[in-house]
Amino acid sequence: MIKNKYKRYELEAAVMLYLKALNTADTRQEYQFFQEIQSESGFLNPYHGISYSDFVHQAVPERIDASRGIGVAEGLVPDTYFFLWEDTQIVGLFKIRHYLNDFLKKDWGHLAYAILPEYRGRGYGTKGLALAVEVCKGLLPPGEDEIYLSCYLDNTASLRVMLKNGATIHHHNSTDYFTRIKIR
Repeated sequence: MIKNKYKRYELEAAVMLYLKALNTADTRQEYQFFQEIQSESGFLNPYHGISYSDFVHQAVPERIDASRGIGVAEGLVPDTYFFLWEDTQIVGLFKIRHYLNDFLKKDWGHLAYAILPEYRGRGYGTKGLALAVEVCKGLLPPGEDEIYLSCYLDNTASLRVMLKNGATIHHHNSTDYFTRIKIR
């Protein structure tokens, strides 16, 4: 289970960034985030276009259960959605898998993330990933000493975010870069 220890990151003098797990108290803002961003560049958003009622009564309970390892589909692992907040506004989302199986190690990795379009290019991805790396350090099993990430070859902004957070390019194929961040 995820403990709500919010690490805060100062982007500018008066602006505080922090990660907060999806929860029932912030459903209006969480829902709005999912309506503003579509699936793109490898980031999957299954909640774009659903009703607020379905989000609150189905999606949120399912996501909270998934973060606890309940009802996780075969071949997948527990994961938690952490929203990146700037003070009282959601600016991004980091999906963090608690560990990896062989399939996820090969193709997906521990993290997927998206920053709302109006906040891109302003350092939010870099700062948010730094916070997500700290969450991973507390989440991953003791034997896992690297965070696995991937992005499309043409998503140079995402690759730069990873590299700025200490990632190295492990390998690539015809469509994706695969990076690693050492945490231990």
